[in-house]
Amino acid sequence: MERVTDRVSNPFGMRAPGEPAVYGYGDANADFHVIGFDAGTHGGRETAVPFTRSLAGERLQSVLHAVGFAAEPYSDTPELNNCYLSYLRMSPGDPEDLERYIDAEIRALNAHILLPVGDEALSYVLTEFTTQARSFPADSTELHASEIRGRGFLVVPVREPTAWEPGDETALIDRLDELLNSDYRQTKGVATRIG
Repeated sequence: MERVTDRVSNPFGMRAPGEPAVYGYGDANADFHVIGFDAGTHGGRETAVPFTRSLAGERLQSVLHAVGFAAEPYSDTPELNNCYLSYLRMSPGDPEDLERYIDAEIRALNAHILLPVGDEALSYVLTEFTTQARSFPADSTELHASEIRGRGFLVVPVREPTAWEPGDETALIDRLDELLNSDYRQTKGVATRIG
């Protein structure tokens, strides 16, 4: 089912407790959902757009551009196709209260590929959307650009972009290109990918 909306910022109409909030942003019909931690960590306080005005945002947007998700290598208001950006904590509210918002957003978007950025986002995604939290450490450095089968989602962990070393950007681009050139659709309940 395709969502019809002309809104790229907060297309699901979330209203988080606490302001200022940095709501989800991008293609409301995206198959790829990038999940960061918060605006203090990954940028967006000034723009209200995730992954902007920060080194993490510059590096991540460069990857999104390289694989065709973003129209430009960097923008404060990126034009995204097949990609959606959001944070675990969209506002400075109570962390436990905010979890229900990111959970609702992940389910509303219903993307096939989740890309948690950094250890906090990876820990949340592994715990809430896979049965593999005990099998894998929430270590985005160790798991960077790998594939973990989830409950209806394929998880591709992303190392904290400010800590990228030579080869990390290329590894992520290669993994995303590989996925884009495959049948990456996930069937709810059975995560499969046909290569």
